[in-house]
Amino acid sequence: MASTGNFEAILFDLDGTLIDTAPDMVATLISIQESEGHEPIDYEIARCHVSHGAAGLIKLAFPDTPFEEHERLRLEFLSRYEKAVCVDSMLFPGLAELLDRLDAGSLPWGIVTNKPARMTEPLLAALRIDHRAACMISGDTIPQRKPDPEPLLLASRQTGVDPEKTVYVGDASRDIEAGLAAGMFTIAATYGYITPEDDPLSWNAHQLAADTQELTHLLLKGVNLDA
Repeated sequence: MASTGNFEAILFDLDGTLIDTAPDMVATLISIQESEGHEPIDYEIARCHVSHGAAGLIKLAFPDTPFEEHERLRLEFLSRYEKAVCVDSMLFPGLAELLDRLDAGSLPWGIVTNKPARMTEPLLAALRIDHRAACMISGDTIPQRKPDPEPLLLASRQTGVDPEKTVYVGDASRDIEAGLAAGMFTIAATYGYITPEDDPLSWNAHQLAADTQELTHLLLKGVNLDA
């Protein structure tokens, strides 16, 4: 990792990076398909599209439904998901321990996601990490959303750490685009929700992490906590 030991804050995307939300999001999608009389989508196919949010999942699961119906289905998805935001969702393996290490080392960490606050905040509260985050920037915290860098710059102001001293980790091209535009060091979490069409190498992230063990190693080394 470039500039080993020189970073002072870490920011995470949420879905597919810090928390595995696919079980609850796909379950919500399948429940809508069943209500609409559709065959349920294969879990693994839907899982890799979770980072595309409600709109992307609806488009995937209802490809032959008229486009004008998609907004109704999207709103239904959000309504159902809001009631079941943390049934089976959990931190990815090893990341609870990573957050413990960061807290013990007094390294601020936070979340920058396009997920609406009404889903983000209850999810983090259910996993009991909301009070530990130095910042929680949701998709509707400000008008701009990733790939715009402004949510990341707001997070930087809230953590009190300059962007060039901050690492941003995400599993989508918009995450890396936003991080680079904000002047942050970027890591692409390729263990996340990556579709067959995605090419993380083309995102130009500073580093790639194939699993959470590699991510943990990179981050602790980057903030000088790997001893």
